[in-house]
Amino acid sequence: MKVCTWNINGVRAREGDVYELLREERPDVLCLQEVKASIHHVPASLAGHEGYWSYWHGNKGYSGVAILVRKACCPVRPRFTHPGFDFEQRIVVAELGKLRLASIYVPNGGKDLAAKHTFLEAMATWAQAELRSGHDLVLCGDLNVTRTANDVHASERNETLVGQTAHERGLFERLLANQLTDLGRHFAPDDASLFTWWAPWREHRERNIGWRIDYVLTSPAMSALAKTCTAQRQFGSSDHGPVSATFERALFDPAMVEAGPEQVVAAEPEARGPQLDLFGNKL
Repeated sequence: MKVCTWNINGVRAREGDVYELLREERPDVLCLQEVKASIHHVPASLAGHEGYWSYWHGNKGYSGVAILVRKACCPVRPRFTHPGFDFEQRIVVAELGKLRLASIYVPNGGKDLAAKHTFLEAMATWAQAELRSGHDLVLCGDLNVTRTANDVHASERNETLVGQTAHERGLFERLLANQLTDLGRHFAPDDASLFTWWAPWREHRERNIGWRIDYVLTSPAMSALAKTCTAQRQFGSSDHGPVSATFERALFDPAMVEAGPEQVVAAEPEARGPQLDLFGNKL
């Protein structure tokens, strides 16, 4: 089984890239972040993709997440839910039998660091509760924290910057303390060039001057099945690269998946102005 996660920085701008990833990687599950579109504005070709059950959780111009689950490995549409700490359309969870698989977009924190701290704290508490309930976890997405200094290019290291602060890294470790494995580091523990995001200037991407802020985190039973976890610097036109994890076999029993309802498309929400990160980029 293959699980991919990717911050696409706008689904309408990256529709072709998403299709290319689906064709080339053929993921069984694809998690997307920074969709920047309500369900009303997601391209119909993706929202109604015939090969995938999909759920889109976004708003116009900022934030937003989605999950696509291959129908070939899941014959019924699963339930998609949101933990109580969700805000600004930042997390969606696919309930796949015992497995809870989440697409997550943690706040950048450049404008409201306290909100980011609260989100990270709540996510750790939620993960602990899910594991105590007997569920397996696969948490995917842009967590907007560099786990250690080794996850930032040497020229970019500055522990006063949001995303590199000791408190954020401590909250990240609190999440991992729930017996979660950071698959990227598990398979490349000493790779000082393993990055997933590059500032869109001065050829940072071409020169691989980046940060590692996109992750696949797995609970013990899922970690034991993991075979690879790789980041693709040269794929697509987003400022993030996709991260793909492969596993020895299916992570869930399709016979145990309870059928969920179709996504309800309510009236289009009132527009809000875009939020900006500390670099002036829309979130």
